[in-house]
Amino acid sequence: MARPRKPLLSRERIVETASALVDSEGLDAVSTRRLAAELGVSGPSLYNHFRNKDEILDAVADAVSTQVDLSMFGEDDGRDWRTALHDWAVSYRAALKAHPNTVPMLARGPGRRPAGLKVADAVFGAMVRAGWPPAQATSIGALMRYFITGSALGSFARGFVDDETAYDPSDYPHLGQAHLLADRQQKVDEGAFETGLRALIDGLDVQYAALARKDASATAEQ
Repeated sequence: MARPRKPLLSRERIVETASALVDSEGLDAVSTRRLAAELGVSGPSLYNHFRNKDEILDAVADAVSTQVDLSMFGEDDGRDWRTALHDWAVSYRAALKAHPNTVPMLARGPGRRPAGLKVADAVFGAMVRAGWPPAQATSIGALMRYFITGSALGSFARGFVDDETAYDPSDYPHLGQAHLLADRQQKVDEGAFETGLRALIDGLDVQYAALARKDASATAEQ
């Protein structure tokens, strides 16, 4: 009787298995020994695909970046830069929310990760095409990453316990309803993200209009 064949080991299988470990147990759960056991292979076989654990974790983080929608930055998409930036931020945060344990790695920036670099390239390119000077387009990309990854690091609403006695009105006169926040996590957190995102984009729009006026004034003086 023929022996059952083990599934061929591949980068995709390794990343998929490592991603599942990170999602369920965190970054520290990933080791080459643990992965080999999960995959039913010998530890050294992993090194045919990755040099070390850090490369595996990089690939796990990059797999999250592939889930971010970049279609709004296409030259033929039709959305203006404000709408594109908003829609991209929503998609980016959704990817991070689905894989919160990868946020600390993604917050450090793309490094050499291909999908992460494509995200950065798409945002920067779209802002420059829209008329932002390169230096400010870079700042916009940084600003958005700070805001989005920060919002995905934890829940504001879950930071408050659901015990009414924790908020003695003599000590915290304005937190009488704080014990209700945890039960309203999605509404509170989503509302805060949308409020902040709109405020950021509105603020950028003011700067954009000021740049347009400055450019028009410079042209008129020539």
